[in-house]
This record gives sequence, C-alpha cells and structure tokens, in this order.
Amino acid sequence: MSGGFVELLGLELDEVTGDRVTIRWQVRPELHQPYGIQHGGVYCSVVETAASLGGARWLGDRGHVVGVSNQTDFLRAVREGELTAVGTPVHRGRSQQLWQVEITDADARLVARGQVRLQNLYPAAA
Repeated sequence: MSGGFVELLGLELDEVTGDRVTIRWQVRPELHQPYGIQHGGVYCSVVETAASLGGARWLGDRGHVVGVSNQTDFLRAVREGELTAVGTPVHRGRSQQLWQVEITDADARLVARGQVRLQNLYPAAA
C-alpha cells in the first residue's frame, strides 16, 4: 500500500497480516501540534490504519471493512524520533472486528494505545 494519506504521514508498513500489523514512522515538525509534540490525530490515524489493514487482510476477498469506532489514548508526549505501532485482533466475528493498537517509542515506552471497531461489509447477493 502506498500513496495517499499513508504516504503523507510517512508510514512504513513492516508487517501486514490478518493477525498482526506493524507500522513505523518518524515524528517530524509537520506532524506536530502547536506545542511542538506529535499531534494526537496522527496517533488516531495510525491506529485506524493498522486496524483497517489487518482487518481487511483477515476478511480477504469475502468483503471489505470500514471503521465505525476509534478510541485512542495519548500517554506520553513525543517531540522526535521513530514510533512503532503494533496492531492485533481482540475479536473477529461475522459482522464486526475489534483491533487493539499499541504505539511505542524507540525505548519501547508506550506512548499511545487505541482500539478500532470495524464493520465487515459483504457484497450483496446477485
């Protein structure tokens, strides 16, 4: 996956499976909020991206997924450096999935965590 919002944020997709998604990116000034720290919207976006990629990979060609809820907590301010997000499924059902994503800094400190509920959408019967 390349281009679009993923490219704008500078996300590097290291692992994308139906069981685990790993994403890395560099904190940089254009992703800061006015006080010079990583903008919370970036965390929310990465959480949503990780969950959606993993959920879509798991669902495969049976349909596609859309996010219906994103709840992200910001735990530690970050001004610079590399961050890593790891997403794993909590629940995968017929109609919905729940994914958890933890974001850590280069010292393996938890800086944000979130969860996304995905709706599984299936093509209409012909």
